[in-house]
Amino acid sequence: MSLLSLFGTFFYVGLFTIGGGLVAITLMYKPIVESGLISAELFYNMLAVSESTPGPIGINMATYVGYTLYGIPGALVTTAGQVLPSLIIITIIARYVMRFHQKPLVQAAFVTLRPAVSGMIAVAAAQVLFISVVNIQAFRDSGLWYRLVNVKETVFYAASLALLAKTKLHPVAIVAAGAVFGLVFL
Repeated sequence: MSLLSLFGTFFYVGLFTIGGGLVAITLMYKPIVESGLISAELFYNMLAVSESTPGPIGINMATYVGYTLYGIPGALVTTAGQVLPSLIIITIIARYVMRFHQKPLVQAAFVTLRPAVSGMIAVAAAQVLFISVVNIQAFRDSGLWYRLVNVKETVFYAASLALLAKTKLHPVAIVAAGAVFGLVFL
């Protein structure tokens, strides 16, 4: 994929990312992983790093993918492609929002977007969960059903959910604990 194609791919992702960074991840997966540019495992490792670093996850991920494929020029191109659609759209909206925000069609569009965005976020979350706790390769290699689940990761996932549900622990603490867990146990 050329730098221009990479820019186009991330411009597309940036243009249709409505609802946050996890939607961007869902949109990135097909052109980046399914086209063979990077492996699914590398993609989700990049996602873990992008979630752990400060800044918007979609932009962090775009920069990381671009850097991995083409170094600094790739990082600049993918970041620009990811950010430009938002800048263009926000500039246009800021100019005309007061004229149209009460129109029924505009309100209906936003009401309709909510379930679509929720579904895209759910897909991204399910993909991250699957790649984190399921080990298809170990299952294929051994044929043993109990090798299908990454036990350590599943236990950490369940413990994290329980901590978040039962305490007022900040999610950043879970992310930091996940980084330490990965360094120590994996």
